[in-house]
Amino acid sequence: MKSPFVRLGDIAEQVRGVTYGKADAIDTEQEGYLPILRAGNITDFGVFFGDFVYVPAENISLRQKLLCGDVLVATSSGSLDVVGKAAPLRENFDGSFGAFCKVLRPNQGRVDARYFAHYFKTKEYRRTVSSLAAGANINNLRNEHLDELLVPLPPLPEQRRIAAILDQADALRAKRREALAQLDRLTQAIFVEMFGDFKKDPKRWPVAPLGDLATDMKIGLVRSSEAFGEDAEFDTPYVRMNAIGRAGDFLPELVQRTSVTPKELSEYRLQVGDILFNTRNSKELVGKTAIFREAGDYVYNNNLMRIRFDQRVNAEYAAQCILTPFVQHELEMRKSGTTNVFAIYGRELNTLPVPFPPLELQQKFAARVAAIQETKSRMQTANSEALRLFIALQHRAFRGEL
Repeated sequence: MKSPFVRLGDIAEQVRGVTYGKADAIDTEQEGYLPILRAGNITDFGVFFGDFVYVPAENISLRQKLLCGDVLVATSSGSLDVVGKAAPLRENFDGSFGAFCKVLRPNQGRVDARYFAHYFKTKEYRRTVSSLAAGANINNLRNEHLDELLVPLPPLPEQRRIAAILDQADALRAKRREALAQLDRLTQAIFVEMFGDFKKDPKRWPVAPLGDLATDMKIGLVRSSEAFGEDAEFDTPYVRMNAIGRAGDFLPELVQRTSVTPKELSEYRLQVGDILFNTRNSKELVGKTAIFREAGDYVYNNNLMRIRFDQRVNAEYAAQCILTPFVQHELEMRKSGTTNVFAIYGRELNTLPVPFPPLELQQKFAARVAAIQETKSRMQTANSEALRLFIALQHRAFRGEL
């Protein structure tokens, strides 16, 4: 039996984030200060508890303290990839969240918190908020946008049954993600073993500006939110920032599609070994990097830059090199922006220092990565199957068919 739909505003309250000035915020934990979550802490897999800023505890009201069951939502961003992203709090958190986010706090007498959290993972939710939030420069979700969202609401026992099924499917995905993360850590360990720690010893190898090593640095293809998605008329994979994971992994299951002309495909087509670099987003997400390894005609979004290197640099080495603390620190120094929109422009990337060991050593590293990648590819296939199962269960659950 189909469940009745209710307004989200009738089953949850909105809590606004903490407003603070630059002078109030510090980067390290200190007595009398509490951590603040921001849009970059909201991931597709839950809340990331790290990379905090800290503000005076007196700036945070009791209502703004985060509680188990709260759903943290990014409500303002320069990127539609970020605005609307949501993740639940699995436990109370002695801290709060910034002004570019909101919390949706469910009325647990009417809606099960786990069921409520799963709603924000549905494609229907993402499609709706992307449409509502689209703005000329800054994309925003207003109070009424969230309050007027329609959520199917079966009786509480049925909500709990549905949540338990979706939790089990999600737990399977989490185990497979952790196995993939272990392989990423192995790759990082091999890199340090072979090349050393650039942060401690940046002059161990010759260093050159990235612009001197690259043969191609090109921003991607502009598309409005209506010109990509999963509709049947869109036939070309279109890579956006959300398909790049925090650890530098490429997430093909999150790639959407668009339509392109032959000229656009020729100009923006990705090749195996291209480095995808996120140039514009929130400060935390600028600099996300992945190596492209997929077969087929893929194009990419204008928030991403395609980087190809000359014969002195192996692509596998370059992708891991950019993720090292030394290079990431250099990137951090080059970010510019205001409020929640930051960018790294071509002129800053051109001067980015890149250590380049002998090519033979880079190629040995690439061979070891290839062996890891074979295992990783099999795991990613299994993970994609788990994601498809999860999405199918979600779809049925929120249509009253589970």
